[in-house]
Amino acid sequence: MAYDDENIFAKILRGEIPNATVFEDESILAFNDIAPKTPIHVLVIPKRPYVDMDDFSANGTAEEIGNFFKKVGEIARNLGLDENGYRVVSNNGPNAGQLVPHFHVHIMGGQKIKEGSMARGM
Repeated sequence: MAYDDENIFAKILRGEIPNATVFEDESILAFNDIAPKTPIHVLVIPKRPYVDMDDFSANGTAEEIGNFFKKVGEIARNLGLDENGYRVVSNNGPNAGQLVPHFHVHIMGGQKIKEGSMARGM
């Protein structure tokens, strides 16, 4: 699947759609989900155009991939989620529920998450 420059995350990265930024550096942007499934629900996206986890893991540099996941953990700790636990989710492709064709992970926490919940709709 080719990357679609008109997806909502591409528009957010270009500043066409506002967001509630939680963290930003030269290669990633993290912001609050507009339809949170838990009290804390942050989306983390790379700034480069990757469609999904397969694309990111196959075509991202080792430095870029390492920085991305290091920052996911750092963001969760900065949000205070490390004490009681949190969930990191990445839906890969339409059959897995990926709604936006730009690689992203959800950091979710702030409450007990039941096993099997939140598998759909992200």
